[in-house]
Amino acid sequence: MSQKNETLILFLASVIPICLIFSGLWIFRDIWQTNSNNNNANITDNKVLASRCEITVEGTFNYGGSTTWAPIRKDVDSVLQQNCPKFNLRYVQPPTGNPGSGTGIKMLIDNQLTFSQSSRSVKAEENAQAQAKGFSLQEIPAAIDAIVVAVNPKLNIPGLTVNQIQGIYTGKITNWQAVGGPNLPITPITRPKEAGGTVEFFVENILEKASFGENISYIGTTTEALRKVARIDGAIYYASAPEVVPQCTVKTLPIGRNSQNFIVPYKEPYIPLSQCPNQRNQLNTVVFRNGDYPITRNLFVIVKKNGQIDEQAGTAYANWILTNQGQQLIEKAGFIRLK
Repeated sequence: MSQKNETLILFLASVIPICLIFSGLWIFRDIWQTNSNNNNANITDNKVLASRCEITVEGTFNYGGSTTWAPIRKDVDSVLQQNCPKFNLRYVQPPTGNPGSGTGIKMLIDNQLTFSQSSRSVKAEENAQAQAKGFSLQEIPAAIDAIVVAVNPKLNIPGLTVNQIQGIYTGKITNWQAVGGPNLPITPITRPKEAGGTVEFFVENILEKASFGENISYIGTTTEALRKVARIDGAIYYASAPEVVPQCTVKTLPIGRNSQNFIVPYKEPYIPLSQCPNQRNQLNTVVFRNGDYPITRNLFVIVKKNGQIDEQAGTAYANWILTNQGQQLIEKAGFIRLK
């Protein structure tokens, strides 16, 4: 073979592999670019989906009411604000007294709020007051809540029946020994009746409209009450489940319609307080939803039915809460979804 042919063969042997390598890289580049574009498109679609706002009402709207709704305002309403920045919500404290369902409804009737959040139904007299001003009040159920009972962690007791809780808060039962506990005086703690919907619900449904006993210790807020329960061995307090079950300083009691069937408001196994806050007890949402737990209630959005923008804004807010996204966030906040 001539030297010229050998040189040609060597040249081709060098060039062909290089061409094949570059061809492969070019094809891989096209595939990578296509996939990258598709991924970017998916990310963009997800961002659009996350920020899509289906509320067409625009403006700044005052709202307020129940303290039970505080986790919802934090974890649910904040997402609504991100999605719908033109639907601006402003939480308003009452001019006097503490916030609560009752004060929120009063502020709504007095035209200080666009809509209110409540942990109880509207009373007949409240609707009458609204009608005297030319509108009515509509309550729209938005979530399910449970009332739980907290005691000092040192108290050794298997649980309480609803009737026993009634007896404790009406002053008929004054020692833990009467309900299977130690010989220890009971210190029942409550917020005042005018404080909000939780107390009103408790009086209406657990005490059956009876008065609190003379040994009741009144406290301003749930935070203060839980601190007192943690200090006093014989103390007891009731509040909304998300406010109590995850706490590290008190113990949540099982509750039953009878003493043979106590229902735990937390997921089992119970996490000892010694492991808190690294681990916290979680709500037993199954028994709240299926009705096994004996003390549950609805949470409501209270809408002013006046045919004006107040009604539009309140209805839009309630409708958003009832969307799949809103109900998922309700559950994340520690309440039970309706849908």
